[in-house]
Amino acid sequence: MASRAPSKIRSWFPELHLPGVIAIQKHFKARPTDLFVLSFPKSGTTWLKALAFAIMTRTQHPLAHHPLHSLNPHQCVVTMDRLFALGQVSTIEAMPSPRILSTHMPFSLLRDSIEGSGCRIICVCRDVKDVLVSWWHFHDKMRPAEIDRVPFAKAFEMFCEGICPSGPIWSHVLEYWEESLRRPEKVLFLKYEEMMEEPMSHAKRLAEFMGCPFSLEEEKEGVVEEILKLCSFEKLRNLEVNKSHKRDAVHLAQFDSLFRKGNVGDWTNHMSPEMARKLEEITQQKFKESGLTV
Repeated sequence: MASRAPSKIRSWFPELHLPGVIAIQKHFKARPTDLFVLSFPKSGTTWLKALAFAIMTRTQHPLAHHPLHSLNPHQCVVTMDRLFALGQVSTIEAMPSPRILSTHMPFSLLRDSIEGSGCRIICVCRDVKDVLVSWWHFHDKMRPAEIDRVPFAKAFEMFCEGICPSGPIWSHVLEYWEESLRRPEKVLFLKYEEMMEEPMSHAKRLAEFMGCPFSLEEEKEGVVEEILKLCSFEKLRNLEVNKSHKRDAVHLAQFDSLFRKGNVGDWTNHMSPEMARKLEEITQQKFKESGLTV
């Protein structure tokens, strides 16, 4: 792979992801009731999927017997790129409304499929430094044994050049940020760190945005707290399904590879001050005049 990303490149995709991206652009049309859970990879997607699914289905499934007790969040909220890549368009079309769908595609590649539909979008972003660390660990765990490990220093330089799946991260995040400014009633932009700091208020905000706000009775009965407990990182990580090496044709990642730490600030254990400063300077420059701080 080239050491620098050509300026005309808007987004990088592994070859196996391209058929799904192309198929979505050709065949997918969103419904007005659709809810999209979107993010750059390794930005809190799994947690957000769990929260959105638990909130939307809370009247269908008693929390004590909720599917999230036995299923990985990625089994509950489908990544539509993979289904389209596998030719399973009918699976998505057969899903009853409201559908919760997910993808890591940048908005510029998804726009034509959702424009004018009235669907809702929830996007989460994360400190770029923590995204890099999580991405490096994830791909190291997923690499075949015959492939040499990529040193963190090399991964850092590639990331700074925008060379990573769905990258560059800055354009990906900015596209959804700018869309949330244009259409705040349809696009909710969240920050992982703020969600971790105030999960209760963000769960309520999610429910309100999704059109299924918590009632006063639910709040008094502790439903919000129960959902947060059900979707907590520790709870999800310790489920048998998420401790296994299980994967299938749709979910290429081993489920146990999706849960490492989930901490805020783990980058301090991997980056030198110089590396952190470089990445912060790039981020500040990329987000300059956008009003976004990450």
